[in-house]
Amino acid sequence: MERDLLDSEVSLQDLPEVEPDFFCTKKEGIALNSYVMDKECPIPEPFTANIGPILFIAALFLLNFLGRLIFAPLMPTIEQELGLTHSQAGSLFLMISLGFFVAQICSGFISSRINHKMTLVLSILGVGLAQLLFSVTSFLLIIRGLLFMLGMAAGLHMPSAIATITAMVNRKDWGKALAVHQMAPPLGLVLGPLLIILLIEWLSWQTILTILGCISFAVGFVFLRFGRFGEFSGDAPRPAAVKIVITQWSFWIMVILFSLAIGGSVGIYSMLNLFLTNERGFDLTWANTLLGLSRISGLFMTFVAGWLTDRLGAKIFIFMVILSAGIATIMLGVLSGAFLVWFIFLQPAIIGCYFAAGFAAIARMVQPNLRSIATAFITPTAFLIGGGLIPTAIGFMGEVHSFGLGIVVIGSLLVLASGLVFFINLIETIEEGC
Repeated sequence: MERDLLDSEVSLQDLPEVEPDFFCTKKEGIALNSYVMDKECPIPEPFTANIGPILFIAALFLLNFLGRLIFAPLMPTIEQELGLTHSQAGSLFLMISLGFFVAQICSGFISSRINHKMTLVLSILGVGLAQLLFSVTSFLLIIRGLLFMLGMAAGLHMPSAIATITAMVNRKDWGKALAVHQMAPPLGLVLGPLLIILLIEWLSWQTILTILGCISFAVGFVFLRFGRFGEFSGDAPRPAAVKIVITQWSFWIMVILFSLAIGGSVGIYSMLNLFLTNERGFDLTWANTLLGLSRISGLFMTFVAGWLTDRLGAKIFIFMVILSAGIATIMLGVLSGAFLVWFIFLQPAIIGCYFAAGFAAIARMVQPNLRSIATAFITPTAFLIGGGLIPTAIGFMGEVHSFGLGIVVIGSLLVLASGLVFFINLIETIEEGC
């Protein structure tokens, strides 16, 4: 406790006499926080007492995620109707990633001023507005600006959602609560292409985006009017703590591994439809069907990965996953026919195992009081590279040579990077607390 008080430049004598209820975390009437909060925090309750709010936040995350990823199954149609080149199509995902990066870095400053609830509201309304405006324009410069705005709105969700859930729920139930929230990305990866298959025959892509935007707006206003959780402010990161994290070489190794893992997952997902329809002769319906069904494995592979990480250790398991995913990605880029279909399903199942082990490694890379900073900087940086630059590079390769070559290059980088995991310094003795 004394270390925490010194970190926050507050001494025991400086603490005002207040009731324990004013503290976010309590132990026998004494605050465990590094300072007395100037805000009311929720009293943690069991998971079952908060299942409704948790499901609602997960629904916000699903709409948020669909808002970003829906452009992957729509991209062949958008590319054709707007007359975009493959490079221009890939650059659209870069604009989303740039906005996502900026928002996640700045999220602490925003939530510290308008609280977590209003940050979540701003996020979902921003996603909806960007979709509505995108559906009524055809100018590339405006489209890029709107996708940057969409990425920024989407990037605000995660930090406030995690802070809200972990504040509402008892620590022993965090795993269950966060698992419910993290079901949104794999569910979105499955639903996105399947929704396009069902709707694209009847509706234009503009109408589909309009519908999603209206749903996001409706849910956002319902939350604004009736939501009673997340009504406490966040904390802006301190420069001194940020410096401690980003000067570690382990931090940069994790940035590389996360970037390539996201590139092998979200990056390839973003461009796979163009690869299948332009170079492998798949029709759009069949390509979207494969794109959606191949991501079903993500709904359960996270739990398998968590169990194997505990059994084998984070470093060994990450090495096995990155190496295997690299080989599978190379095969994805060179095969065709029935063999290609097999690897369309196998590759995401392997790469999806990385993230549970990767976040477990981050948790041991720094002490608990620095975890949120490490995660807040590694995740958006990696998404900028893996979800933005890598799809742009694959699109460029598709224009000058082939999408397949771009995918093979990403697979080769995964294989080469797999050994970096053994240079990560994981702390053996982790301090208690948060």
